[in-house]
Amino acid sequence: MARRNVGSRGDGKRIIRVFCEGESEQAYTEFLKKEFRNVAVINYPKETGLFERAEDRFNKDPQYRDYKDVIDEVWFFYDVETKDIDKLNERYRIIKKLRKLRSDKDICVRLLMTSGCIEYWLMLHFKKCTPSLKTVEEKNKMIQDLKKEEHLYVKGNKEITANIAKNYPRAIKNAKSIMKNLLYDGMPCLDDNDLRNEWLQRKCVTFSNVYEAIEFLEKL
Repeated sequence: MARRNVGSRGDGKRIIRVFCEGESEQAYTEFLKKEFRNVAVINYPKETGLFERAEDRFNKDPQYRDYKDVIDEVWFFYDVETKDIDKLNERYRIIKKLRKLRSDKDICVRLLMTSGCIEYWLMLHFKKCTPSLKTVEEKNKMIQDLKKEEHLYVKGNKEITANIAKNYPRAIKNAKSIMKNLLYDGMPCLDDNDLRNEWLQRKCVTFSNVYEAIEFLEKL
């Protein structure tokens, strides 16, 4: 587990708020919350929801609205699917708004994206693969393939998800290799920025960049 000297503000820890698409993303976030508790305060709402949920929380919820000046990062943890391409403009409107919530500096908005279903990111904890994940049948097959690796897997189960997540060093290695290969398919760059992230969401290629959030936590 990554460690860092603590100080006065927030015990020297990064304050991170995570908005999750589903219970499976929440289960993985719970693992990160515990694994990196010495360097970050990671919290997420009990209910699921992404960009509109975040905008609503920061507009109306005192626990978010009144503490925006101490929040360092806002994360969105979700699947990339073709059905959501038309939502990109609205999502980036909200992202730009969230970045400017703090009075002293920009909040970092980080997108934790996985093609098709989170089970692909979980599969990368076992092996490297790049199947198509655009149809319901392809996504269901990925879930079944994951169950061959972890027989007890159930979506949203925190204990089982944590057992898988412990292998995150392997997932990081596999996901980074896959992302690097996307440069040959026209991905603008490897850097985490709006240009690259919009390309990933519009092309709906097979990838997961969840590893970038973990690498960030490891460096704290």
